[in-house]
Amino acid sequence: MELKELFAKGKFVVTSEVGPPKGWQIEKTLEEAEILRGKVDAINVTDNQSSVMRFGALATCHFLKDRGFEPVFQITCRDRNRLALQSDILNAAAFGIENLLLLTGDHPLLGDHKDAKPVFDLDSVSLIHTVKKLEDGSDLAGNKLEGEPPKFCLGAVVSPCAEPLEPQLFKMEKKIKAGAEFFQTQAVYEVDKFVKFMEKVKNFGIPIMAGIVILKSVGMAKYMNENVAGVFVPDNLIEELKKDKEKTKSGQTGIEIAARLIKELKPYCQGIHLMPLGWNDKVPAILSQAGLI
Repeated sequence: MELKELFAKGKFVVTSEVGPPKGWQIEKTLEEAEILRGKVDAINVTDNQSSVMRFGALATCHFLKDRGFEPVFQITCRDRNRLALQSDILNAAAFGIENLLLLTGDHPLLGDHKDAKPVFDLDSVSLIHTVKKLEDGSDLAGNKLEGEPPKFCLGAVVSPCAEPLEPQLFKMEKKIKAGAEFFQTQAVYEVDKFVKFMEKVKNFGIPIMAGIVILKSVGMAKYMNENVAGVFVPDNLIEELKKDKEKTKSGQTGIEIAARLIKELKPYCQGIHLMPLGWNDKVPAILSQAGLI
């Protein structure tokens, strides 16, 4: 079911994500998805996340759909021009994939093929516009599509804790005007900033899912503070990770922090998107402690 249908019904929507393997054997990724069965409404599939070459997101979504999951196909503009992007979007429609998350994508310099040529023929806003054109029955060049046009639920991303916030709000408005129907946010650890963000965007009238990356270690938290724009892990959470090293190593501290954040964020948003980064086995415990399952 398209996520917009769940939002329309007033459901608090929960999604998580899986990352395709660096190889062609997909079994482990599908096993990770099985951990999430019946516990989340949809599963995002990342697209060469962090500019690291991996098995394809579209093929992974196809495998998930065949197994009864609701995939969210993440599409970045980094690796494909407008011809390939439109082709993959039509492929997704043929596979019955209804939910798209449209992103610009990280530069290849951040990944494992630093000599790769970035494409960025489109950006996230123009990619949303492209999908709406396809839904209206023509391609980006104005050529009519054969047969019935595809239909999707279009998602986009925003960083609610970025400073300054105004550029995020400006880009968000552009994405909504282009056709975005829901937003998943960058990781949120500063609840007060998120609440202020939600106050500023309440007139946009669009569902927003707060993103949470499960904290695995002090080093991970510090790395995000230094390298991930728009994300800041407060000192009190870092101290919590430091307090009991064994508890943190086992994932229990990360579970407790994520569950607590969900409880604090839930009154202000329409859903939660968990980014486990390989810790899919921790998602059920987080959702249970947060009272969502």
